[in-house]
Amino acid sequence: MTVKVEINTRNLELSDRLRDYVTKKVTKMDRYLDILEEAKVDLSYAKSARNANDRQVAQLTIRGKGVLLRAEERTDDIFASVDAVLDKIYRQIERYKGRHWRNRGDGRSAADFAQDLSRPTEESEPELQIVRRKRFLLTPMDEQEAVEQMQLLGHEDFFVFLNAETNHVNVLYRRRDGTLGLIETEIA
Repeated sequence: MTVKVEINTRNLELSDRLRDYVTKKVTKMDRYLDILEEAKVDLSYAKSARNANDRQVAQLTIRGKGVLLRAEERTDDIFASVDAVLDKIYRQIERYKGRHWRNRGDGRSAADFAQDLSRPTEESEPELQIVRRKRFLLTPMDEQEAVEQMQLLGHEDFFVFLNAETNHVNVLYRRRDGTLGLIETEIA
């Protein structure tokens, strides 16, 4: 299956050389994960970046059957940003495949296999643990009230609320450029 590639740019001219480079690199991803259907590449030039070496931004979002992976990388060269973001996505694909398609294939019983997995190895990544849980009541409010509540509470990064208009849980978050973003949830 061929990956459908969509390239968007902002504050950056998309040359034929850059378009061909990105398309060639991104279409090869289906070799690593054959359920991929589409890839969205966002290339931009961030004028307001604090560091001049972080101005060329490449974001890559890939979708497939039951998988959504996203990565972003910033460097001083757009081609280097594309390469770096692809490296990140390849690592995510390997992690995804390891979690979803790990099979024995050697005739061992499931108990033996599970026992082998429980033994720590030097190569395995440390397992992330939840170290704190919080519970709070969701009060229905509109988006503007959520922005005000976020500021009043001093939440710098995000704020979770029940949208009174849609009756869905939304997440209000602060983006890198200081503006706000809104994640609207839906039940799959």
